[in-house]
Formats: sequence, C-alpha cells, structure tokens
Amino acid sequence: MTTDLALDGIAPGLTTTRAPFIEHAQASGQLYIGQPYELYSEENHRTWSRLLERMRPRWERYANPRFLEGVATLRLDPNRVPRCEDINRFLEPRTGFSAKPVSGYVPAYLFFDCLKRREFPTTITVRDGASLDYLPEPDIFHDVAGHVPMHTDRAFADALVRFGQFAERAARRAGEITDEAERIRVLTSNVKGLARFFWFTVEFGLMRESPGVPIGPGHVRAYGSGLLSSYGELEHCVESPQVQRVPAQTEWILNQYFEIHHYQPLLFVIEDFEHLFYLVHDLERRLDAGLLDNLQPGEPDVNEVDLKSFLDAAL
Repeated sequence: MTTDLALDGIAPGLTTTRAPFIEHAQASGQLYIGQPYELYSEENHRTWSRLLERMRPRWERYANPRFLEGVATLRLDPNRVPRCEDINRFLEPRTGFSAKPVSGYVPAYLFFDCLKRREFPTTITVRDGASLDYLPEPDIFHDVAGHVPMHTDRAFADALVRFGQFAERAARRAGEITDEAERIRVLTSNVKGLARFFWFTVEFGLMRESPGVPIGPGHVRAYGSGLLSSYGELEHCVESPQVQRVPAQTEWILNQYFEIHHYQPLLFVIEDFEHLFYLVHDLERRLDAGLLDNLQPGEPDVNEVDLKSFLDAAL
C-alpha cells in the first residue's frame, strides 16, 4: 500500500489531522496496519523532537521511577519518530508486550483482547506541530512515550494483561442474559465501569511518592499515560492545590464519572504496583459478582461501536 500511495503522488506525512495513508487504510477496513516509516515528513520528526525535548525535564521531576526506567529501556531517539519494530526489540524481551500499529479507533472489546495478548494498539500518526499541548485523540507520542514505557515493567504489564481478560468475562456474562434489553443495559454498565477503571488507573493514575508521606501537592508521582504525555497536566496533577487526590478504592473509581476536555479535578492515588494489581483483582471479583451491573450513570458514554464489539463477542 505504501508504494501505491507514493506512486499516486500523495505527499508524504503522517499527521493526525491529515494522513492519506491512514484515510486509505480506514476506507479499506484495515484496522491493524504496518508503519510506513518513509511517509513521515520532516515536520513530523521535528514535532516528535520538540515534544520529547520539553517533556524530559518534567518526567524527571514528576514521573514515577518505573516509568523513567522504561524510558531508558526504550532508548527513544530524540530526533526521529520511533519505529515500532525498534520499540518492540527492547520491549518484548522484558515483558512480552509489543506495540501493534493501528489505523485509528479500536473498538473496546478488540482493545481489551489486544491487551490480553500483550499487544498494545499503537497510533502511528504525529500531532500537528501547532497543537503540542492538547489532542482529543491519541497520537504516537501519547501511545509510545506516554503508555509504552510502563509496559517494560513486569508488575504493571501483568496487571494490564489481567485487566484485558475482563472483556471476555463481561461478554460471557452478558451472553447468559436472555432478555435483550436487560443484556444491553447490564453490558453498558459493565463497559462503563471498565472504561472508568482504565481511565483513572492506566490513563490518569497517580502513585504515592513514598510510603507514609501525604498525598497532597508535591507528594505524588504520575504513572498514567494521559498525564505523562501532557506537558501542562503533568505538572498540574502533582503540584496544583485544585486537584483532589483520593486514595484509590475500586468502588469509588467505578462510580466516578470523568470528562476528557479539561484537566482532571479528581485523581486516584495508588500505593505501589502491588496495590494496582490488588485493585485489578478486586475489579475481577466485582465483575463476576454482578457489582458492575448497576453503576452510577454519567460519563463516559458507551458508544454503539464499543457496545457492538462486546455484543458480537457475547452472542
């Protein structure tokens, strides 16, 4: 496909807002793709370099140590967009995880299924250089620089795999409900709960700086990718007195709605990655016991694509 696109005279470039290669893949129904590295423009590489250069000092100050170890392990090139094959060369021997390039949004059930197989769906486009601070959808900086360093840590990776197994459990439970309306209602609540858990742990999780210290401003470190890929929010989540930092409890996380278009006013703090694994175990217990069937309503909405992906697996 890459060669055909080049012959067609399509200008190279894999920018989130304009990427003919991605548009072609989506129109062809291709979700899992290769990474056509030759299509990255010099502007793409410059944007990656600017993003990485300005984030490194904030990572050193606000990221948890395991993340920093992961960044060192991946050996990210400061001047060029990373190749997924190079990332995987350093990543797979550590935890078995790999970055799996995708053309765009991955329906929720398929996303969970990838995690179960130790594959992380990875966006390959680069945000526009004029919009470094905020992006409503993921790009390669969010996915590779924000998520993947944590995948080098065995405890975190194992928790992520176990979390990925819950989609199959939720679908199987839904498939046992004979009434269609009730099946959809229960499954919607389950998916909402799983999305909230992922958001407040994997995407926007904080960790206590060290045992016994308070969890007020300046005494937590970030491990969530949404924080670690955001120049502004990474400092804000640790330092701002406006952020509520709450000890992580599964029931609170499952019933807490969130909105994506502003800095988060409430974040949950774990003690360490053993605590995260315990929360994942508690989530499993609650899912199997039906305690995710009647969660507090509110964001996030469960869209038709995500719901269908679970229903198709259930039936």
